Amino acid sequence: MVHRAQRGKGADMSDQQRESQQKSSNVVWHQSQVTTEMRETLNGHRGAVLWFTGLSGAGKSTLANAVEERLYAMKARTFVIDGDNVRHGLCADLSFSDDDRVENIRRVGEVAGLFVQAGVLTLTAFISPFRADREKVRSIVGENFIEVHCDTALEVCESRDVKGLYKKARAGEIADFTGISSPYEVPENPEIRVDTGSEDLSVCVDKVITYLMDKKVIQHV
Repeated sequence: MVHRAQRGKGADMSDQQRESQQKSSNVVWHQSQVTTEMRETLNGHRGAVLWFTGLSGAGKSTLANAVEERLYAMKARTFVIDGDNVRHGLCADLSFSDDDRVENIRRVGEVAGLFVQAGVLTLTAFISPFRADREKVRSIVGENFIEVHCDTALEVCESRDVKGLYKKARAGEIADFTGISSPYEVPENPEIRVDTGSEDLSVCVDKVITYLMDKKVIQHV
């Protein structure tokens, strides 16, 4: 039996509330006959968003994909939404200005919320530097939002710098670069904090999986 969790406000918002937030008119929310709980029961686990946040080079994508591999081996239904990948399509029209970063996270949060309604374990790897934006996603997803802080010191991230981005940012070739010319607001109370700067990848994966089991998002196998 899958344990039910509180849905994000988007799942049970009234028509009047929706209309007050949207610019488009003459649209009505359609309620599916197949509920999220039914999908979760079929999947054998809850839908949830694992929101991996941290500086560039902190290992967010590496950890998210490693966690997905472990979950897949456990026969869970998963999907990774990667920060770089969405800028090839969904958010291709956005820059890295503060306003566009906000819109980038808003779009991803809405998509992640849909995946949760589908009963999928959704892993997102985004710098998502602003605390308010992460909290906005939490309000969309509800108690199924799990913030994972990939906690790695700036100097460690710079020493990795496989893309050469920090070097370019230090040289002034990249504007609005998080940690250099744009701030990163560290999560105050993340559900999971992993030291991706010093701990082995397998240890970090274990911490995430243990949390999911303890919270009964997934079942012991």
